[in-house]
Amino acid sequence: MRRMRKFLVPAILGAGLINAGAAPTKSSQRLADAAAVFTEIMGAPDRSIPQDLIDRAHCVVIIPGLKKAAFGFGGKFGKGFVVCRKSGAGWGAPAAVRIEGGSAGFQIGVSSSDVVMLVMNKRGMEKLLSSRFTIGADAQAAAGPVGREATAATDAMLSAEILSWSRSRGAFAGISLDGSTLRQDVDENKEIYGKPLESRDVIGKDLKTPEAAARLIAALNKRSMRSGK
Repeated sequence: MRRMRKFLVPAILGAGLINAGAAPTKSSQRLADAAAVFTEIMGAPDRSIPQDLIDRAHCVVIIPGLKKAAFGFGGKFGKGFVVCRKSGAGWGAPAAVRIEGGSAGFQIGVSSSDVVMLVMNKRGMEKLLSSRFTIGADAQAAAGPVGREATAATDAMLSAEILSWSRSRGAFAGISLDGSTLRQDVDENKEIYGKPLESRDVIGKDLKTPEAAARLIAALNKRSMRSGK
C-alpha cells in the first residue's frame, strides 16, 4: 500500500501540473486576440474609432484575423464576438459569431485583416438576435469614419445601423461589408459557456462574463469610463 502511494501521489501531482499548463483553447485565444485588436486600435487617438461613436453604440463586433482568399472569385471567412451593453452599466458577456461572404471579379491571393463593427441602434441589435443576417440587405451599413473625421459624417453614415472598420498591414480605415453574412456560432458558445447557447441567450442577458473574456470586457469598460458613459 505504501509503495502504491509512492507512485500514485507523484502521478496525480504531475497530472495537475499538466492541466495547469495546458494550452489555451481556440476560443480563449480568439477572445484574447479580440481584446488586443480593440485595445491597439483605440490606442491611436487620431487613427481610431471616434469616441463619440463608441459612446453611442449598442454593441461592438470584433473579428480578429478575417481571412480573404481569392483564386478567381474571392471569399472571406472569420470568427469573432459580439458584445452588447448590459441593462445596467458596462458591457455584457460575449456571444460568438461568424462572418462569411464573397466578392465578384477576378482576384488572386490570401490576406488577413482585423474587423470591428459598431451596432448603432436597437434595430441593429435585434438583427444580432437572429441566427443570421446579411449586412447591407437586412441591416443598413456604412464604412465608419476614422479619428476626428466623425464631425464630417454623412447622412448615410448617421442613419446606418452598422458602421465597420478594417485594419490590415498597419492601415486602419472604414470598410464596406455589404453582402457579408453574420451568423451566430453555437458551437463556439458551447466551448465558452459549456452549453450550446444561441446569440439571443447571451446578448442582453446578465450572464456572468467568462474568465477568458475578462480582458476584452475590461478594455471595453475602460474606454466607456474615459468618456463617462
